Amino acid sequence: MAAGSLKSRFSVNNIGEWFQKQARFIIPPVIALFFILGTWQILCSGKTPPLPPPSKVWQETQEYIWNPFFDRDYFDVSAADKTDSPARQALKEKLTIEKGLGIKTMVSLRRVAIGYTASAIIGISFGIAIGTNVFLYRAFDPIFQVLRTIPPLAWLPIAMSAFQGVNESLKSVGLDVTEAAALFVIFVTSIWPILMNTAVGVQQVPQDYRNVSRVLRLSKFDYFITILMPSAAPYIFTGLRIAVGLSWLAIVAAEMLTGGVGIGFFIWDSYNSQKSSELILALVYIGLVGFILDKVVYYVSKLVAQSDA
Repeated sequence: MAAGSLKSRFSVNNIGEWFQKQARFIIPPVIALFFILGTWQILCSGKTPPLPPPSKVWQETQEYIWNPFFDRDYFDVSAADKTDSPARQALKEKLTIEKGLGIKTMVSLRRVAIGYTASAIIGISFGIAIGTNVFLYRAFDPIFQVLRTIPPLAWLPIAMSAFQGVNESLKSVGLDVTEAAALFVIFVTSIWPILMNTAVGVQQVPQDYRNVSRVLRLSKFDYFITILMPSAAPYIFTGLRIAVGLSWLAIVAAEMLTGGVGIGFFIWDSYNSQKSSELILALVYIGLVGFILDKVVYYVSKLVAQSDA
């Protein structure tokens, strides 16, 4: 019976119906993408176009597209102990890039993960504190409203100046001044939406729920677990979703100034080298990664909070 049910579920008719349902979500963006690429190709097909057309971008960035995780240092070291085959030697000579865009993106994502995690832990903790205490909220809210309007990159110089004084301590944990400053920029950029949304979510806990907790004489821990967190979760995840996008924007901008390995510095280096095709490919990478990060937090929020937040 189970085999028959499974067979009927994956029948040709059901699969066809599934594709018909998905087609209305897939076909429109595909048509829009071809329209944009076609328009771009036409506008940039002159003798001296302001930007390379899509066909030229595709031709000039194939090394990065087909070898996103290429690491030339690792390749060379490994090759020292091995006999180069003709195919291996040809690939080594062909690849002129030091590291693939996949590696650069992973380095940037590692920085985002560290700064974003720190801001989530501190932002949610402090948001709950000021959301449940009127005095703390009145004391800190005006200050937070001023600090959250400061542009992310404005924090970078003061962070680098501050971390100069603790350079030796940073080295002991494997960081340098620029790396620590980049992490701080991510932290300070993403903490405000998390903190403020958490505080609002805590304040919006329905009064009826609070009355029920008093009637049932719930302990503070039980009230926190069974009432406060479930009620505030949609607001918290809204802040987390906004923050992850801001974090990704901040690290790209910060890496342009701090240098080193990362997708942000790759964009700046491509601009200085007048490699417009590589620059455009990096922008595509950034857009796709930002989209994926947003969707990951969204689906986690749907899973945890069971809400459309």
